[in-house]
Order: sequence, then C-alpha cells, then structure tokens
Amino acid sequence: MKTLLKPLSLALFVAAALPTQSAYIRTSPPSDTIPAIGSSSHFCKAIGGKNRDWSSSLIQTSDSGYAIAGFTTSFGAGEADVYVVKLDAHGNLQWTKTIGGRDFDVGNSLIQTSDGGYAIAGSTKSFGAGDEDVYVVKLDANGNLQWTKTIGGKHADGGNSLIQTSDGGYAIAGSTQSFGAGNGDVYVVKLDAHGNLQWTKTIGGPASETGFSLIQTSDGGYVIAGFTTSFGAGDEDVYVVKLDAHGNLQWTKTIGGKKEDVGFSLIQTSDGGYAIAGGTSSFGAGKWDVYVVKLNADSNLQWTKTIGAKNEIFTISSLIQTSDGGYAIASYTNSFGAGDWDVYVVKLDKNGHACCAVSQTPQVGAGGRLHSPTSFIGSGGTITSPTSRTNSGGTLSNQCP
Repeated sequence: MKTLLKPLSLALFVAAALPTQSAYIRTSPPSDTIPAIGSSSHFCKAIGGKNRDWSSSLIQTSDSGYAIAGFTTSFGAGEADVYVVKLDAHGNLQWTKTIGGRDFDVGNSLIQTSDGGYAIAGSTKSFGAGDEDVYVVKLDANGNLQWTKTIGGKHADGGNSLIQTSDGGYAIAGSTQSFGAGNGDVYVVKLDAHGNLQWTKTIGGPASETGFSLIQTSDGGYVIAGFTTSFGAGDEDVYVVKLDAHGNLQWTKTIGGKKEDVGFSLIQTSDGGYAIAGGTSSFGAGKWDVYVVKLNADSNLQWTKTIGAKNEIFTISSLIQTSDGGYAIASYTNSFGAGDWDVYVVKLDKNGHACCAVSQTPQVGAGGRLHSPTSFIGSGGTITSPTSRTNSGGTLSNQCP
C-alpha cells in the first residue's frame, strides 16, 4: 500500500465545492473554469512555493473559512515540514505555518479544537525515539505553536487520523513497527488535553496492519478503519477495529476479496452503524475502484459498492453522510475528466445506489490481538511563517446522464 500514499501534486489545491475533509489531488491546466471563481460559493486555489507542497487534510473552520494541513518542501526548517494553511471564506490566504526540524515531518490529519485552535497529527523523522514517530502539533487560533508531542519506539511509527475526544483530549490512529504482534500493527494513542500520554494500543497479527481513519463512537469508544494483511480473504482486506472508551478490544472485522482492499475513511452513520470508503482491486470494473462498505451497529455487513471504470481509478477516498441520509465520496481518478488526474466526487443514496455504483459480495471475517505497549513520548519542532503564493484553476465534468 505504500504506493497509494506517494504525493502526486506540486501544490496544495483547494476546491470549495467539495463535500470532503481530506483530498489527495493532482491538478492539470484548465480548459473551462468553474463559474464565479473567487466568489463566496465557488473558488479554486493553489498554494505553495517553488518545490513540492502537499495537502492531506481539509476542514471548514468556525469562521466559515478553511484550514489545510500537509507538508512542504518549499519552506521550513528541514527536508520537509508540516504545512498548515488558513484561508478565509472566499479562499483568500490569511496565514501559513511550517512546523518541523531538519529531517522529514508530515501532517496527515487536521482538526479545529474546542478552544478555536488547531491540532495536527502525522509523523516526524526529526524528533522522537526512533526512525519515525507519531507527531502531534497544537496551534492556537492564529497559528502560533502551543506544544508538540512525539510518540513511538525504536522503529517507524506514524499517525494518520486525529480526533478531539469527548473529554477534551486527543486520540490518534496510525501504524507502528516498534510494538505489537507483527511487522506493523494498528497503533492507537490517547492523549489528555495538554498532550500528556494516557494510553497506547496496538492491534494486529503476524503480518501488517495500518489504521487510516478513527472516530469516537456514541458509546464513548473508538472505531478504526484501515487494512490488514494478517487476516481476511486475500492479499489485503479492509480492517475495522472497535475499542471501548479505555482502549479495550471489542471486535474486529475484515471485508474483502482475493486481492487488495483498503478502508481510508470511516464514519458512524445516523442508524448507529458504520460506513467505510476506500479502494479495491478485488472487485469492480478497473484495476483499482472506489470501495464503499456499510456495516450495521452490530458490525454485520449490510452492503458494499464499487465505483470505477475500465481504466484505473487510483483513489484515496473521503466519506461523509449527507443530510438526506445518503453518502458523498471524494477521491481522484485518471478515468474521467479533463486531465491526467481529476478530483472525483460521487453521491450515493442511503442504500448505496448511484448511477455508477455496482454491488459486490465480499467475504467477511475477523482477527487481531490487542497489546498495550509502553511507548516513549517526547516533544520537538520549530515554527516558521513563510510567504506562500496563491493561484486558481480547475475544470468540471459530469459522469452521470
């Protein structure tokens, strides 16, 4: 799965009309621009410098603006720094921040915190106990650095998904090669409101597991979605893990076929169940299709859908539930659109129906052991405020009749 995470763009690209909280996008020169560029309802913006700058998480902020986190090789202290960009409601640049050290530091997940500030989770090679550690950065509302934390062991550990928990603290899901049962386990870290370590958990088997998306559930527990190569039907299956509020394992599920199937984005749905969006090479029309999985509250499979075409749709998906009870997925595609790679947005109804969605029958299983390792915690990071450039662009095409 490492190939799925390689950056493809040279600049942050933000489209205000997208119903998503994260996107990995490559842009191409526009032929027909979206109407009302720069208005309050539509805009397209590119932000960056001379080198590679990359977005991995997008949120709308309490002032109706936007904040983006990723990494930059154009600015900062080292080879790559965490990059945070703040835009107003019209897409105008308010501020940018870089946080990091001499090596490679990346932001993968961004939230606005209850105090109006921001928290970012990712990974750092500049600081910590080993080759690579989970990196958590806290900024105030103006982007000023409040604290940083590193969590990990001797080998490679990283954070992919961050939430603020009901107690005011934070939970992070990712992967660890320092602890656990195999070559890599799902890694869950719980911090208090000040960034102090409360507990860590690893879940996995003898091969490799990673958590890409984390939510806190209505019962105060946690659910993580990602992939497993230790369990399931094929080379790689969607892996869903349920923990209670204290990090104790409640259940695991694997969903997939004979090849590779991955969950990238997870939500708890209005009926108390769960929906996961990701990618599959086991099912669908192409080499790699969008994969949507719906579970009920008891973790039983309700339905799965694939969205794709004969050419490869290479997707890192983001999923939300819409006000009508359906779902919207954002990813990117090289099968449709105006250029080499285009943003791809799909709307499903509550049963997963859409003009481009196909039902599949995957195999469902379970597996995973829980460990509570003693992780190392540290801190580190310098902050700079670079002068970034902004631009605009984008084209729109429709795939449904």
